[in-house]
Amino acid sequence: MKILVIGGGGREHALVWKLAQSPRSTQIWCAPGNAGIANETLKSNDSKVECVNIGAEDLDSLLDFARDNKADLTVVGPDNPLAMGIVDKFQTNGLRAWGPTKQAAQFESSKIFSQEFMDRNGVPTMKSASFKAPSDAKVFAAELEGRCAVKADGLALGKGVLICNSIDEANLAIEQIMTDRAFGDAGSSVLVQELIAGMEVSLHALCDGKTAKLFPSSQDHKRALDDDLGLNTGGMGTYSPVPLLDKDKLYEIADAVIEPWLAGCIREGIDFRGMIYPGIMLTDSGPKVLEFNARFGDPETQVYLTRLENDLIDLLEASIDGTLDKHELQWSNQSAVCVVIASGGYPGSYEKGKIISGLEAASALPGVKVFHAGTKIENNAIVNSGGRVLGVTALGDNLLSARNLAYEAVDKIQFDGAFSRKDIAAKAL
Repeated sequence: MKILVIGGGGREHALVWKLAQSPRSTQIWCAPGNAGIANETLKSNDSKVECVNIGAEDLDSLLDFARDNKADLTVVGPDNPLAMGIVDKFQTNGLRAWGPTKQAAQFESSKIFSQEFMDRNGVPTMKSASFKAPSDAKVFAAELEGRCAVKADGLALGKGVLICNSIDEANLAIEQIMTDRAFGDAGSSVLVQELIAGMEVSLHALCDGKTAKLFPSSQDHKRALDDDLGLNTGGMGTYSPVPLLDKDKLYEIADAVIEPWLAGCIREGIDFRGMIYPGIMLTDSGPKVLEFNARFGDPETQVYLTRLENDLIDLLEASIDGTLDKHELQWSNQSAVCVVIASGGYPGSYEKGKIISGLEAASALPGVKVFHAGTKIENNAIVNSGGRVLGVTALGDNLLSARNLAYEAVDKIQFDGAFSRKDIAAKAL
């Protein structure tokens, strides 16, 4: 089977790595890919994965490439091409693509759409309201005494949420997003959502329009700095499973969240085939959905796919074909921890082109896989080219051993300005 993977981050490296293990894959391309993806080899025939210099949002060129090269399956990683309707475009042209349609991708591409859907369909969530005028948003934020999350409606690379603890902070956040357009047109409307204390967890479920198959528990670390300080990022590390969430608790949360969500999709004619990924706050009054994402998480994918024992191709095809009910997901009993190494200054401005050393030494550790994100090859050296650069992922018999191994590998990798959080999974121990 010939497969095209779209995207060039750590999530896509993990997808390519897992797809390359399948005996069914005979050729894999990744557009645009990265330096790590270019080093992956297919298990079935020892051929190299080929990175293709086409941007993830260049839908016409991606379609032409898939058609010209007779791709049997296209797997879409990032949120932007999904929001642009890449799956619809491929399907219209007779090509199989995995991921939600443009309509279904609105669960991520519009926080207001998602919030209104939850309110209509009894999905537990926080008190919130949407606004097109900054003055109206400020009035509602004041009613919440400034303790709120101000969210840009559209996509903003996972950074379009500002957490506020006072009226002054809320007013400033509203001005930054709506007036100063810190996140561009994504901030033309905002969702203002109350803050509730609790433990935040990630839930993933693979869907085929009528069935949802739950992935294990995981927990992301969104803030840039230790102790959950600093700005929001795309994710600085994650681990799976979460010890506090045993299987019974996980299914209890899924019953409260995924079941009414899926029933609402069916009722409203939203044929969701892909990955649904709600961020959930576990509160004293039960689970509450913070937001929905409509694709694999990053860096959650890195820990999930190191633990997944099924053939990923089989699962993605079942998601497209509506046959997930015929599959049981199989997982390793081991724990996985992923620590992100980022460029100095991230999620703000940062310097690129810094030579990365220690990759071979880190990768040589048994149980370690270094997934590349913002990397490229320049003058025969691997250099940083993005904010999140590497996702150092380790498997261990328990969470402590996986965490220790991940940080042992992190310590072997260096480039000018590199930093990582030192407390990934620490609270779970």
